[in-house]
Amino acid sequence: MDILLITIMLIVVFALVFDFINGFHDTANAIATSVSTKALSPRKAVMLAAVMNLIGALTFTGVAKTITSGITNPFELENGMVVILAALIAAIVWNLLTWYFGIPSSSSHAIIGSVVGAVIASTGFAAINFMGLTEIITALIVSPLLAFVVGFIVYKIIKAIFKNSNLAKTNKRFRIVQIFTAALQSFSHGTNDAQKSMGIITMALIVGGMHDSIAIPFWVQLSCAIAMGLGTSVGGWRIIKTVGGKIMKIRPVNGVAADLTGAAVIFGATVIHLPISTTHVISSGILGVGASHRIKGVNWGVGKRMVITWVITLPVTATLAGIFYFILNLFL
Repeated sequence: MDILLITIMLIVVFALVFDFINGFHDTANAIATSVSTKALSPRKAVMLAAVMNLIGALTFTGVAKTITSGITNPFELENGMVVILAALIAAIVWNLLTWYFGIPSSSSHAIIGSVVGAVIASTGFAAINFMGLTEIITALIVSPLLAFVVGFIVYKIIKAIFKNSNLAKTNKRFRIVQIFTAALQSFSHGTNDAQKSMGIITMALIVGGMHDSIAIPFWVQLSCAIAMGLGTSVGGWRIIKTVGGKIMKIRPVNGVAADLTGAAVIFGATVIHLPISTTHVISSGILGVGASHRIKGVNWGVGKRMVITWVITLPVTATLAGIFYFILNLFL
């Protein structure tokens, strides 16, 4: 069998593995609040998230196109197959490490950092599309800050509207509402996160001469959507415990505010074709809601730990991808 075909097959497999891992790694964030407030049982929450992620992944492709051509030009990428394979392996390794330790790091940061590192190892900085990369990094930085502010404001509005309501009855009603907001957040997650692997596979097809545009083939979209849905069905209880309980004590009203915040920011990014970190957005939304509710009730230590992980993800994955590129280049 031709080495090019074998490499493309490996890339497709690793991209789907990345999407599968992304499913149980990042999707846990989308349902963490609904599980922690007992609005949904863990099993029902995971099944709901899996279905909504699948639907979301099949709905849009704009973010995938940004991944395909926003970081580097796939039509001119030197030794592109090895670059893409090295990037995927580095991102998978980092995702598994952070999942194992229960740290809600960003799969988006991981794959973007990995692609950048592998491209630089292959060709140097000249191959990087700095304009496109700047847009992506700006979105990664701004989106969690925006989520914090939106979460703060949304909870203030909800608190003002229901200030004279019976607390027990209000929480009971919000627990029902939270089922729908968890579904909405899972849908928005699918519209953004699943597309990253779609973009990587399409990039590989272009590099291999099997595709001639950045349009995403339907079989790529469908396979990535299924992989994320299956990954979601596995769950991600380590991340759920961190996001759903260790940041703050979440009540149904807090959960609804955080879910609405996450869904709005993530979907907004999808509409303008920018990949963002759903982990950043959801966690920051919870922090914003917590600060709006009671600043002292937020475990800022967990937030600090997340920020440190988020900051180091890009350089660490870029370095890992560079190392994997040089290793793979000895054999491929």
